[in-house]
Amino acid sequence: MLRSVKELEKYSVGATDGTIGTIDDFYFDDQDWVIRYVVVDTGAWLTGRKVLISPFSIGYSDQASRVFPVSISREQIKNSPSIDTAKPVSRQHEIRYLGYYGYPYYWGGAGLWGGGAFPGAMLAGSAYGGSDAEYLRAAASNARIAADAEEKRHKDDNPHLRICNAVEQYHVHAADGDIGHVDGFLVEEQSWAIRYLILNTSNWWIGHQVLVAPDWIGEVSWAYSKVTVSLDRQAIKDAPAFDPAQPLERDEEVDIYAHYGHRGYWQEKREHAGSR
Repeated sequence: MLRSVKELEKYSVGATDGTIGTIDDFYFDDQDWVIRYVVVDTGAWLTGRKVLISPFSIGYSDQASRVFPVSISREQIKNSPSIDTAKPVSRQHEIRYLGYYGYPYYWGGAGLWGGGAFPGAMLAGSAYGGSDAEYLRAAASNARIAADAEEKRHKDDNPHLRICNAVEQYHVHAADGDIGHVDGFLVEEQSWAIRYLILNTSNWWIGHQVLVAPDWIGEVSWAYSKVTVSLDRQAIKDAPAFDPAQPLERDEEVDIYAHYGHRGYWQEKREHAGSR
């Protein structure tokens, strides 16, 4: 199911023993376009401190109550590594964070999450995304032993995580000229992959939003806040319009991909699964 990032920012986050706060933002991987962490504002509970929550610990959302359940306790979250969301998240910080919870490193594989498509697939041996306490303690102990050496190896790495809210309002440039700006993202809840950027083209023509898949992005200039897509303006103008008030159905996705002459990401997932 595809969810709007803006919609998810209205959700609360519930630990195993109580609410911890509300979603404030998301960090996504600028190479694979996958959300790696949810930023949660803890409000009065931790005096306004913001914490990171990994999809490794997040269950399916309750849309009726607007709550995301997480399989970790308030005490674990309270003692987790601090994060300054005003600064880039380094690989060293990720190593410390993942080591603290005993989670595997998601990088280094051919899939979105290690060698697979979903974060839960990397947690073999744990129940419900890492909720098995004994498993977590053992994994955390092993992870901390390796964390120091791994951190030194990555001390010169460039930051690779971006804040979703910061990318909204980025200018969008088509192959033949400017076309609008980024107005949001649609994320697949199970894999946490960003499947579409929502483009607001109202400064080119009135009242039209369209969807563009990250695979169709030619370049992103983070320094100049600009996204360049490998599509021309006419093709984007003629693309199926997106209605943010309605859920995006698969047949609508099929129309979008067919319009641009691309294969759907869901077809690629089926082929990859069948090749094993």
